[in-house]
Amino acid sequence: IRPKVFKHIRENAREKGIHIDFINGYTDHVHCLISLGTDQTLEKIMQLIKGESSFWINKNNLCKTKFGWQEEYF
Repeated sequence: IRPKVFKHIRENAREKGIHIDFINGYTDHVHCLISLGTDQTLEKIMQLIKGESSFWINKNNLCKTKFGWQEEYF
């Protein structure tokens, strides 16, 4: 499901004015290189990306169990 999720995250970010330079990851995590706009904070960007993508993953039943991102981000 990684390619689907990465594609969705990139498209959703673009719609919200978030510029993702690069997205990749491994089986249990995702890395995003993001260019922040002058009015954007990392906290708000991560809230938008993580919240919407977990909702989308669960709505589309892409996982056998309920999906949720970890609380932290680095």
